[in-house]
Amino acid sequence: MPSVLVLNAGSSSLKYQLVQVGTRDVLAVGLVEAIGLPSAKITHTGGGDKVAKAIDCPDHKAAIAAVVDMFDRVGPRLADAELVAVGHRVVHGGEKFSDAVLVTDELLDALDELTPLAPLHNPANLVGLRAALELFPDLPQVGVFDTAFHQTMPDYAYTYAVPHEWREKHGVRRYGFHGTSHLYVSQEAARMLGKDTSEVSVIVLHLGNGASVTAVQGGVSIDTSMGLTPLEGLVMGTRSGDIDPAIPMHMVRAAGLTMEEVDHALYKESGLKGLTGHSDSRDVEDLRASGDDRARLAQEVSTYRLKKYIGAYAAAMGSLDAIAFTGGIGENSVVVRRMATEGLGILGIEVDPELNAGRSKQAHDIATADSRVRVFVIPTDEEGEIARQTYAVAKDAGRV
Repeated sequence: MPSVLVLNAGSSSLKYQLVQVGTRDVLAVGLVEAIGLPSAKITHTGGGDKVAKAIDCPDHKAAIAAVVDMFDRVGPRLADAELVAVGHRVVHGGEKFSDAVLVTDELLDALDELTPLAPLHNPANLVGLRAALELFPDLPQVGVFDTAFHQTMPDYAYTYAVPHEWREKHGVRRYGFHGTSHLYVSQEAARMLGKDTSEVSVIVLHLGNGASVTAVQGGVSIDTSMGLTPLEGLVMGTRSGDIDPAIPMHMVRAAGLTMEEVDHALYKESGLKGLTGHSDSRDVEDLRASGDDRARLAQEVSTYRLKKYIGAYAAAMGSLDAIAFTGGIGENSVVVRRMATEGLGILGIEVDPELNAGRSKQAHDIATADSRVRVFVIPTDEEGEIARQTYAVAKDAGRV
């Protein structure tokens, strides 16, 4: 059975999975860390073994070469796995890309033009794309965009009330992110409801170090919490989420900060870290359990924000069949799920405490029998979805 290699290139890291087409079985998974630094290492799990070792890795091309070497040494061998395509996670596709597409010179040029919209992510994605093209010149390669799923939003949902020139000349609008996860989880929620995606209204809560909420109605995104950038919306590990837009200017005037310092603070020093000193939700939960008041406040602030988005999106859709928790926090935090859904009986949401406290790696329902709205916990599968879309695009193009 054919397989797809899924690559997710960061500025100094490269995550990868080898996914079997059709079954979505993960044949291997790994991570290259500290690319360009003396401390670079690779961790690879495949062929029944897990291996971690230091490597000489000056750039992403060397990182991908190290990945190929691990497949040869540890397994499974890529030739034996019938590797037919490479899929790339690309964070920002702007308004140009509403679907996954084959990687071409024109695509690379378009992504270069989109760099101002995602200066932290797209340059790294581009480096990974170009390195993979060199090392896998005969394989079809496909870009799958975080933003693509949200291109169905109506204009009144994605438009900001800012000057016309900002919108037309500089692309200032809501784009949304985590689209691959929101697509997969909303489809799984419909399946669990026993209905076609066109028949259901679902709110998907992707909660991890980065977090977003999407209203999915009739199988398409109609609104989402992240905006021009992944900074807007929920309280995240180190990102502020929604704030008064005048705060950056206030800190420039009042504290003498530069815009670069404000940008760094809102992306890297805010969110849970800004409230508690800790960016990991698990640490915050442990601190709250020990009586730490800053941790209490942080959890109440973040789950209150969640609750407001659930209510807003239920109102926007005018109907609600299910909410679905996913991502590392959404799938594992009993406390966050409980706090985010408390008091939502007005929307028909009733969570069963015992079911919520249960642990399972499988998708499951934690709502009470009488709840009008189902409450699902669904493990996301972004890599599997990227592999599916990659194979479909390559097949349509006659490349596999």
